[in-house]
Amino acid sequence: MAPGLDFFKSSESTDAPVVQISADAEPETNGTSNSSASPQVTPKPGVYYNSRFDPENFLEGELSLDAPTRLRQMLARPGIVIAPGICDGISARCALEAGFDCMYQSGAATTASRLGMPDLAIATLNDFVQSAQMVCGLSPTTPVIADADTGFGGTAMVARTVYQYIRAGVAAMHIEDQVQTKRCGHLMGKQVVSREEFITRIRAAVIARDSFPGGSNFVIIGRTDSAQVLGMEEAVIRLKLAADAGADVCFIEGVKTAELLTSTVEALKPKPVLVNVISGGLTPSFTCKEAEALGAKIIIFSLVSCVAAVHGIRAAMQSLKKTGTDFSSAKGMDPKAFFEVMGLEEVVTLDAMAGGSSFEVV
Repeated sequence: MAPGLDFFKSSESTDAPVVQISADAEPETNGTSNSSASPQVTPKPGVYYNSRFDPENFLEGELSLDAPTRLRQMLARPGIVIAPGICDGISARCALEAGFDCMYQSGAATTASRLGMPDLAIATLNDFVQSAQMVCGLSPTTPVIADADTGFGGTAMVARTVYQYIRAGVAAMHIEDQVQTKRCGHLMGKQVVSREEFITRIRAAVIARDSFPGGSNFVIIGRTDSAQVLGMEEAVIRLKLAADAGADVCFIEGVKTAELLTSTVEALKPKPVLVNVISGGLTPSFTCKEAEALGAKIIIFSLVSCVAAVHGIRAAMQSLKKTGTDFSSAKGMDPKAFFEVMGLEEVVTLDAMAGGSSFEVV
């Protein structure tokens, strides 16, 4: 038996900290969850509980150099976690330069930047992992939350996704309940799988994380796109089931009003709630302060970098076509200034510390 399966033994097992849940049953609606209970509290039947991930374990001490642990510390402590969406190395460097302490690898942005294609289930696991390896390598201590779409297949593929994301250095991933031929959560015509299939995906992710060799504090985020398809009540039920199955954070896509966000946060307490803001999308353009006041714990701005890139690059190309020069679009940034944003000084310093002389003059 894989180590992670220990947390999903039957209710007849007396030595298991958790028992398997049934996605057919309605979850309890008292707004409580044992993910935040102390290790001395006996978990409710049907609810995943791993004392190692109790938020109380992450309240004290300096922020960890391990990105998943660092993210758990940020979730356990006051303040909203702000994660701008990045689409490539340039946008990641710009986010780090601006001082953000968390980043979000958007599936839509990854598909657009790597493939030049729309977010319609075209990018593969390899596309996502290769992008994550590069982004996470730029600042290994900075948590990166990565989109994992539907898990790219059945339970075995969900588990494989978790393993590859952990190895790539990703701190957290979200997995959703759309059908395999998914689309951006802010497009119309979405279809979702059954509750049971969604919860099976969450279980597979949790089992894979808990069985990762050497252990991992990797964060599992359950996302539902059912609000626009089946209504808000069903969306909240699905997220409660996901939380019971072991999801560390709940993500409801397409929350259309502040009141609905507030009621969702209240219904899912004490689980942290993630809100996705896309200008012109289904969710209002909440500011970070507004989202925090409404109870959200994580706010992501999925398309902030790639939409800005489209505007900037489009303008630069049109200017070049019209004027025959890139002088105006460069805005005085010479090659060295550009490379400085990309980490030039880090490379020069490393070479000098190692005794090299390749970059004495750049």
